[in-house]
Amino acid sequence: MGNILPKRGRWLLLFAAIFAIGLFAAACGDDDNSSSSKAAGSDKKVTIGFLYVGAVDDGGYNQAAYQGQKAVEKLPNVKVIKAENVPESAEAERVMEQMIQQGATIIFPTSFGHLDPAIKVGAKYPNVIFLHQGGLKTASNVGTYFGASWEANYLAGIAAGKVTKTNKLGYVVAFPISQTLLNINAFQLGAKSVNPAVTTTVVFTANWCDPAKISESVKNLKDQGVDVLNQHQDCPGAGIQAAEKAGIFSVGYHVDDSKLAPNGWLTAATWDWTKLFVDLVNQVRAGTYKVSQIRQSMADGVVKLAPFGKAVPKDVQDQITATQAKILAGTLQIFAGPIKDQSGKERIKAGEKQPEVTSLEQMDYLVEGVVGKIPQ
Repeated sequence: MGNILPKRGRWLLLFAAIFAIGLFAAACGDDDNSSSSKAAGSDKKVTIGFLYVGAVDDGGYNQAAYQGQKAVEKLPNVKVIKAENVPESAEAERVMEQMIQQGATIIFPTSFGHLDPAIKVGAKYPNVIFLHQGGLKTASNVGTYFGASWEANYLAGIAAGKVTKTNKLGYVVAFPISQTLLNINAFQLGAKSVNPAVTTTVVFTANWCDPAKISESVKNLKDQGVDVLNQHQDCPGAGIQAAEKAGIFSVGYHVDDSKLAPNGWLTAATWDWTKLFVDLVNQVRAGTYKVSQIRQSMADGVVKLAPFGKAVPKDVQDQITATQAKILAGTLQIFAGPIKDQSGKERIKAGEKQPEVTSLEQMDYLVEGVVGKIPQ
């Protein structure tokens, strides 16, 4: 009996045992809680592919999307595969299939012409999610996203309408898709809102990035009396530099390229894809993503107006800032009626509110004041 613990010792031993069991249970509980506290799915490694139609240092469209990719790379347990200079053809299909063979379960085809190849590959790989930039249609595992860059181009039009001396603006455009027509029309409407005499002459290059053709187009517009240039090109740098050399004002696109035009820079409609790209990846990983056509705006932060250049007077800057506030508040609708096309036909009737984005993205006309025809 001498080895039996005293009564007090037995109670202490029992308490210690209960306490140890509690610690063990708590530790197990902490493991469960730590798993649930993480972003759902972030503990599993995911491979993500990004396709670019050009180079990611193009000073434009692809560079803006690449900044979004860089934000995605900072997420935990993410591996990124990148492919540049991918044509809008069957080659895009081959590249995407190659990414899938390397384990990609999320793919960002970032160029407009990458949509049909993505839908075709998506039909073969239903467990892969494709997030296409700017697409006008979806499939069961192919969603799209884009932003209202035309809001910022309307504001840029105000700057152009105010600084022009000839009342002739120019717009160098790649292809006549709805997004480019929206930008051209918004630019003209913004300029006309402060200068009723202004016109915008448009040139289509049939190429997303052909620096020689862009530069030649700028020269031709200059010869026609144009003294403010805007562009819808993937690589706007060539046009901005050509405009600066020609002594005319320039509006950029996609990113802030003001360093290329220290004298003639006005502003630019720019993209910030960082938050949206991260949100989309997190949704896919969490299993909450639903295929849709996501469209964001200046109010969401996806579209931004680049800083003004010294060529924009302070009073004009203030006017643009005040107008931007109205757009953000929803009190100014850029495409509220009446909106007439080049022939004078009323496309959006007087008193009608601005159509929904899905309707605006069906735009197939140029507004009054735009000089030039849509290629057939």
